[in-house]
Amino acid sequence: MEEDCYPATGMPKNSNLVFAVNGQRFELSSVEPSTTLLEFLRTQTTFKSVKLSCGEGGCGACVVLLSKYDPETDQVEDFTVSSCLTLLCSVNRCSVTTTEGLGNSKDGFHPIHQRLTDFHASQCGFCTPGICMSLFGALINAEKTDRPAAPPGFSKLTVAEAEKSVAGNLCRCTGYRPIVDACKSFAADVDIEDLGCNSFWNRGGTQEPKMTASPIYNGNHKVCTFPEFLKNEIKSSLLLDSKGYSWFTPHSIDEVHSLLNVGDNGARVKLVVGNTSTSYYKEQECYYKYVDLRHIPELSVIRKDQTGIEFGATVTISKAIKVLKEESKGEFGPECEMMFKRVAVHMEKIASPFVRNTASIGGNLVMAQRNGFPSDIATVFLAAGAFVNILSGKMHKKLSLEEFLDIPPLGKESILLSVKIPSWCPVKKSSSDTVSKLLFQTYRAAPRPLGNSLPYLNAAFLAEVSRWNGCGGVVLNKCQLAFGAYGSKQATRAKKVEEFLTGKELTIDVVYECVKLVKAAVIPEDGILSPAYKSSLAVGFLVEFLGPLVDASATVFSGSAVQLCRTALADTEVKQKTEQPRTFLLSSKQVFQSDNEFHPVGKPIKKSQAILQASGEAVYVDDIPSPKNCLHGSFIYSTKPLAIIKNIEFKSKSPPDGVTGLVSATDIPKGGENVGSKTIFGTEPLFADGLTQCCGERLAVVVADTQKHADFASNLAVVEYDFNNLEPPVLTVEEADRRSSFFEVSSIFYPNQVGDISKGMAEADHKILSAEIKLESQYHFYLENQTALAVPDEDNCMVVYSSIQVPEFAQATIARCLGVPEHNVRVITRRVGGGFGGKAIKAMPVATACALAAHKLRSPVRMYLNRKTDMIMAGGRHPMKITYSVGFKSTGKITALQLEILINAGIFPDISLILPSNITTALKKYNWGALSFDMKVCKTNLPSRTAMRAPGEVQGSYIAEAVIEHVASALSMDVDSVRKINLHTYESLNLFYDDSSGDPLEYTLTSIWDKLGMSSKYNQRTEIIREFNEGNIWKKRGISRIPIIHEVAMRPTPGKVSILRDGSVVVEVGGIELGQGLWTKVKQMTAFGLSLIKCDGAGDLLDKVRVIQSDTLSLIQGGFTSGSTTSESSCEAVRLCCELLVERLTPLKERLQQEMGSVTWEMLILQAHLGALNLSASSLFVPEFTSMKYLNYGAASLYATSSKLTLYGYLMKAAVLIQVEVNLLTGQTTILRSDIIYDCGKSLNPAVDLGQIEGAFVQGIGFFMLEEYTENSEGLVLVDGTWNYKIPTVDTIPKQFNVEILNSGHHQKRVLSSKASGEPPLLLAASVHCATRAAIREARRQLRSWGYREDHDSQSHFILKVPATMPVVKELCGVDMVERYLEWKMGDKML
Repeated sequence: MEEDCYPATGMPKNSNLVFAVNGQRFELSSVEPSTTLLEFLRTQTTFKSVKLSCGEGGCGACVVLLSKYDPETDQVEDFTVSSCLTLLCSVNRCSVTTTEGLGNSKDGFHPIHQRLTDFHASQCGFCTPGICMSLFGALINAEKTDRPAAPPGFSKLTVAEAEKSVAGNLCRCTGYRPIVDACKSFAADVDIEDLGCNSFWNRGGTQEPKMTASPIYNGNHKVCTFPEFLKNEIKSSLLLDSKGYSWFTPHSIDEVHSLLNVGDNGARVKLVVGNTSTSYYKEQECYYKYVDLRHIPELSVIRKDQTGIEFGATVTISKAIKVLKEESKGEFGPECEMMFKRVAVHMEKIASPFVRNTASIGGNLVMAQRNGFPSDIATVFLAAGAFVNILSGKMHKKLSLEEFLDIPPLGKESILLSVKIPSWCPVKKSSSDTVSKLLFQTYRAAPRPLGNSLPYLNAAFLAEVSRWNGCGGVVLNKCQLAFGAYGSKQATRAKKVEEFLTGKELTIDVVYECVKLVKAAVIPEDGILSPAYKSSLAVGFLVEFLGPLVDASATVFSGSAVQLCRTALADTEVKQKTEQPRTFLLSSKQVFQSDNEFHPVGKPIKKSQAILQASGEAVYVDDIPSPKNCLHGSFIYSTKPLAIIKNIEFKSKSPPDGVTGLVSATDIPKGGENVGSKTIFGTEPLFADGLTQCCGERLAVVVADTQKHADFASNLAVVEYDFNNLEPPVLTVEEADRRSSFFEVSSIFYPNQVGDISKGMAEADHKILSAEIKLESQYHFYLENQTALAVPDEDNCMVVYSSIQVPEFAQATIARCLGVPEHNVRVITRRVGGGFGGKAIKAMPVATACALAAHKLRSPVRMYLNRKTDMIMAGGRHPMKITYSVGFKSTGKITALQLEILINAGIFPDISLILPSNITTALKKYNWGALSFDMKVCKTNLPSRTAMRAPGEVQGSYIAEAVIEHVASALSMDVDSVRKINLHTYESLNLFYDDSSGDPLEYTLTSIWDKLGMSSKYNQRTEIIREFNEGNIWKKRGISRIPIIHEVAMRPTPGKVSILRDGSVVVEVGGIELGQGLWTKVKQMTAFGLSLIKCDGAGDLLDKVRVIQSDTLSLIQGGFTSGSTTSESSCEAVRLCCELLVERLTPLKERLQQEMGSVTWEMLILQAHLGALNLSASSLFVPEFTSMKYLNYGAASLYATSSKLTLYGYLMKAAVLIQVEVNLLTGQTTILRSDIIYDCGKSLNPAVDLGQIEGAFVQGIGFFMLEEYTENSEGLVLVDGTWNYKIPTVDTIPKQFNVEILNSGHHQKRVLSSKASGEPPLLLAASVHCATRAAIREARRQLRSWGYREDHDSQSHFILKVPATMPVVKELCGVDMVERYLEWKMGDKML
């Protein structure tokens, strides 16, 4: 049968899209070409492991393996891709593998699943499937290499490759260390002793028996990534035509021109290669023609010859890297080959592997040329002298890359064909005494060292240098200096600097003049953040490049030894060699004790259902199949802080595609209330009703047939505002203070002063008055966005599936909104994909909006917020302004501390009124003598702030450290000594913490402090750091040891245990599984509690226990899952249930023993059922007043939301020692080592607690060092995704990550002597900030030694902002530090 053809191109029409997913064949005859692979997998298949999180390829939650078959070579190419960016039409004749395709509970799990589980590398689990696939992609490609066969149990993967395989994957829970260890366990070159806590082996012993104990990985144990049936279906072209959309796959340039020139009445055309540009440029427009350029030979060519390497425009970045790294076969000289490898190394820092695998070289350059994208490729290629080939109509043009970047954007008649990097070799001189060398180096300053973040500035330098007649002077014959990403439209060559340097002998004077020219050349455009910092980077990078070549007397960048230029030239090849792959995590150590006293409680049991999370079988709210006729919602929110809402309409005259309608406050039924969330402090409206009071406030929900259509429609909404007769909004705490805009804090929540502040100040030898600190906000960045599904039920009931930490409160809120009894609302929560407090109050409006829309439309309605909307509405951590005055003795002993704190609560109270109490309990970790404070909770026209892991405590603990640091600076004392002299005695602890202090033996902080000093060799390392700092000019190290005390509150918690007929056990608890291991600890406690019946041959009951989802109509009074103690409270509730069941079963067991002698568990339970014994027990654990509060040391916090206002808890103690290194040229801080000792009492599960400690600590690193949650002048959040909000990644955690869980013995008033671990460790991360301050102090001391004079106060004390980002650190070290150094050296030279 003859194929129907498209008239303009002769290409076949209506070809079907054929591909495979996990070996299953799919054939589609109609596809909307804008459909992504992720969208198809999640909505049209059962494979829900691919998760939507950021939607822009920046998190790795949606990673899959894509496999392509080449019939000519009979080879399959496998590579990971971000399915949220990959268009479905682009996978034609390809095979997709998700983590379900590796293994599952039915067919058996893959070793990847097993090792990630047994290394305790999955907590909330939302990121785990993507991590599995990133690792699988690396493993499968390592096996294709010609490396020697790996030892049994290992792969051909190297340690460095294993770590890099997951470098682009974000995880907010684990702190990455266990993920890295699980990946490294596959590497042939791994040292098993470097791997941390796991379920396979203990430390010590030899490698071979350890590997046999772990799930065996065999390179031949292959998953079929490309099924045979698909190899037979490879066809040449594809055109899909559906609903006015078309997808074309041309095979020649002429066909492209034909497609572009076909008259379609101005229809928009999209040229597609990897579609990765949509991650940066959030396109809202529709395209009516998609042209896939990947199958055009001229655009996919790679040519490598003596003239250089040419890449077709559609060659992916990953393929280009591979080619550039290949060993030369004689085409290039060694210096040129080294240049290519340096280019490749730099390109590996672009995006992440699963983005580089589809992003094209040409696409990157066109983005730079057309849209001013801050491209690394453009900068590096520019320095390398690259040129491009362009086809304009029928005319071929060859332009230098510099010319290409300067011309207007290419029109549709022009196509970028290729880019070529020429080969370089130094010009040979006639004199045999002249030595010439070609030097090439690239530079990049970015928040993340490895990549997956845009640079503050990038640079690349190519130079030919020579030495004259053995005289020692180095002459720069020619050079090409490129700078980019600093705030200009494109990467640029510093031509004036090049002209100045050419032909000159390099001396300090020449370099100094060069610096001035660079500063004049690299000038960011107006409005660019940190312009001075970016200019200083350019200076630092160029001087770092030229420094080693300056004459012998200069010693620039030589550290402690003189580096002669003769040596520099002789060693050029060594210096230019590509660095050996470095690992991120050098080593780690986890120390804990476990015993059999309460077996299996206390054992490092792997997390319950973690393996289901790895295999993609764990079901999250958005994984629940949509019911029939399900609709989808998307919020329309305010972009003004205070305004009257006059009207909401869409940009187009007709409603956007798929839109069913709008739901707003006017749709609340009679008898219902406009309430979106509730706490004990009040309510927050679901929608603004006529007046919006802050940016991000919900105005309405647009409801459509798909989430994509709903999101698209909400972006098309136009809100008409009116500002008449309104006062200016309150946008700062200073303005709130001036206008007395406060929330009233009840005396129940307002802490008590300690001591006599006037007396304390009078006793002081010295005083610091009215010093100020400002702390900003932090976004939760849970990987699973806010989501809910509401399904109308019979009799005016509503079933709501919500990802929420407080189902009970959501139930009450929905009932009030709909005007129905609470028994008409059933809220179900199985698991939450990360919460950190953000899924408590802020999840309620999402669930309530779904319920209201479902009620109005009489159809199921679900919502999954996109990342931008989530970030705008989240509120985040509480910003605050602190003013303090402190009195102290000359010894460093503080006698009085007085505080004034303005807390920015936003527009509604949320949980903000607990902040004064939380701040104070963490602040009181030191003995201040007397403590006085005035804390005001400010009401501002900003989104209401909410709970975020350790709310208030992290700020309070940091304030304490800032005061201690200031006192030490004022006295010129060692800050560690000041900390130690102000640690509590047990007597002062009682004074500050009242009933929470516990018995004297429970006060472990001083012993932790001393133990940490000894185990980490604090004194020796301090001396080593001093010597390092004296011998290094451009790097400084700092060390810091801090304690924490964190007061936690126990609260009433329900539990229910039921034993089924076959002896299996089902458990319900009030707490929600957020990834913190609550279900795991509950299972352990259930197994322990029931084991006390002591049946014969019962063994371990752990495998018989299942914890099930929270259901507000099944188990009531669930309360909040928050404050770190829900796991232990739930465990105690379950233990009480087991106690009841054992009590009921004991008489039956004794009778059966008398009759039968031996009684098994199964026999006992069967007889109990036959005898109608009640085998279901419920309890409500209500802590005794004397045991509801306790302290854990090293950290202290109070967090409670009990409806009875009972704030009982205990103190947590811990301490940490941090060592960092600061690069003074870039401001980058590297955490070299962390040593944490944490008092967990007797841990219920050391593996789970280790994960909580490490994860919280790394989240704290984000707050103190990386994460900027910025707003515009009206309070609208500016950061909207992974491009501009940077949480920690694999390459930003400590290089050596040591944690010891201290078993502090028996605590009779604790749950089996245990203590909490969820929030307190986050406070320890302040030590990273303090260590960075110490390194900066050394940099400033060095600056003063060069003759630089500051005002007196800044010499002793300076303010290091939070977060201490690279620009902040560099500014304090001196943005003109290089110039100061050169001036100092020139002055020395003249002397």
